[in-house]
Amino acid sequence: MAANSVTSADVARLAGVSRATVSFVLNNTQTHRVSEATRTRVREAAQQLGYVPHAAARTLRAGHSNLVLIPASVSAVGHLASAWLDALHSALDERGYTAVLHAGRYTDASAGARAWAELRPAAVLAMDDDCLTAEAGRILRRAGVATVLALSARPVEGVYALPLDHARVGELAAEHLLARGRRRIGVVMPRERGLDTFARPRLEGARAVAARSTATVTELPMSYTRESAAELAAAWGDLGLDAVFAYNDEYAALLLHALQGAGLTVPGDVAVVGADDLVSATLQNPPLTTVRLPFVPPALVAEIIDAQINGRDVPEAPPAEAVLIPRASS
Repeated sequence: MAANSVTSADVARLAGVSRATVSFVLNNTQTHRVSEATRTRVREAAQQLGYVPHAAARTLRAGHSNLVLIPASVSAVGHLASAWLDALHSALDERGYTAVLHAGRYTDASAGARAWAELRPAAVLAMDDDCLTAEAGRILRRAGVATVLALSARPVEGVYALPLDHARVGELAAEHLLARGRRRIGVVMPRERGLDTFARPRLEGARAVAARSTATVTELPMSYTRESAAELAAAWGDLGLDAVFAYNDEYAALLLHALQGAGLTVPGDVAVVGADDLVSATLQNPPLTTVRLPFVPPALVAEIIDAQINGRDVPEAPPAEAVLIPRASS
């Protein structure tokens, strides 16, 4: 330790309280009653001295940290997810937790779980259920992780599922295109790492709808670059497709402009559907038809996490109902 390091004893002396009181206040311990005036005095003393609690020491005392670990590929965190994560960070911060995005690569779910367990988080929240198995959940709980959650449409033993059905997004997109008379549907599959876990269920949802009709679904790999979109648009005549579900609004807008640049009309030659209902979807020409899939409200997710950690009754997360928003692109 550096000679000039500030300790909790320094904060206690300045605030005129015990070190235990400093610990109760700065660790937001709810099991000990401390007056608001004392809490304010301790926080002001800590701020004045520049004191920051030692996370490792707190973890040793409690058996876990105040971290909520969120495994997710950085490329998977688009605008919609970023906004949701930002709101979740604020909601967790209000309850004394710190949200940390973890973007490591692992060969299997158990390897990932062992790496996350080393950090002794209070909770693990997976952005998709592919990185969590029943065994991964057991590894985390044996390490003292109080709660394991995932945005998921399917149950995983020992994992609290926050409803998010990506397959339904693909189903709604395909149902809409079929209702508009389209029968040869392309589905964009992003090449970017981490997006397949979201894109694959959307593709399968579209395929399930097509299988009940005479429609066909063609998988269309595409990178999120102008060059890749232009290459796909240039090949459109050979593909013989009359519609495309482009994974989300960002890929849909990129492809829409590329199709128009290749001399195709939207929706005359090609009907285009995106997803996520981003603001930018309404700014395209023509405005994009999209599918909105709402996330579980961040404040509710934070309450679920806090309730599980502290042994309270856990509120139920309502199902997230996907909704198609029809516009001029289809």
